Amino acid sequence: APESLMQALEDLDYLAALDNDGNLSEFGIIMSEFPLDPQLSKSILASCEFECVDEMLTIAAMVTAPNCFLPAPPGTEEMALTCWRKFSHPAGDHLTLINVFNAFKEAGASSTSQYHSNEKWCRDYFLSCSALRMAEIIRAELVEIMKRIELPISEPDFGSKENTLSIKKSLLSGYFMHIARDVDGSGNYLMLAHRQVAQLHPFSSYCNTRRIPEWVLFHEFSISEDNAIRVVSEISPDLFMELVPQYYFSNLPPSESKDILQEVINHLSPVSAVKEEQK
Repeated sequence: APESLMQALEDLDYLAALDNDGNLSEFGIIMSEFPLDPQLSKSILASCEFECVDEMLTIAAMVTAPNCFLPAPPGTEEMALTCWRKFSHPAGDHLTLINVFNAFKEAGASSTSQYHSNEKWCRDYFLSCSALRMAEIIRAELVEIMKRIELPISEPDFGSKENTLSIKKSLLSGYFMHIARDVDGSGNYLMLAHRQVAQLHPFSSYCNTRRIPEWVLFHEFSISEDNAIRVVSEISPDLFMELVPQYYFSNLPPSESKDILQEVINHLSPVSAVKEEQK
């Protein structure tokens, strides 16, 4: 549909993938080397700047592969939640996926028979072995692409505060269009761009820990799954305003959330806010 095509071009423009003539920019050409959604490609390239490439490649592989969490058989739901809680990261689902992937790799490395060890380990933790193997393959391919186009791969530093912040910055660089705010404190998230209300996906680690963050970045929105946002991580308004392109923010529809973010801008830089109003 023409509307979908225009929306896609607008999104590429926001991601700095197009030049003034509507052709791929130099940045866009590098992004197109990755067989991924543009937002994910942008996040990987941003991770080169923020020095968290190793972790970002794992996230990219895990969100591209099928969902690794298996629906628990009847009667074992609580057991499954207890197992998954071991992987939960307080910063959200993206870092929880890194924990799952790293644990899967360790389970295979600690056994003489990697295949059977991984199969059993996944069954014990209600995880999909085929999805995690697919993530391994995707990640290896992404590493090869990084080497081929000579992009730096930073050393792993997962677990440090600086690394967690860097991962969030990289994700926001690509997914600033996927932001939602809990408007009533009960998990009803209003999306900043599309003004639709959504709930957290049941597989979110926040559902497991029963904590409802106010501002979140989400990987995708699914109408078919009861208007759920999937793979969600908490962000701060300050961090969002630091990384969002100003022209994207200006084009957002009016809302209470936008007013709150405007207050953040005014607080961070009162002089430039006054100039903006005068303009």
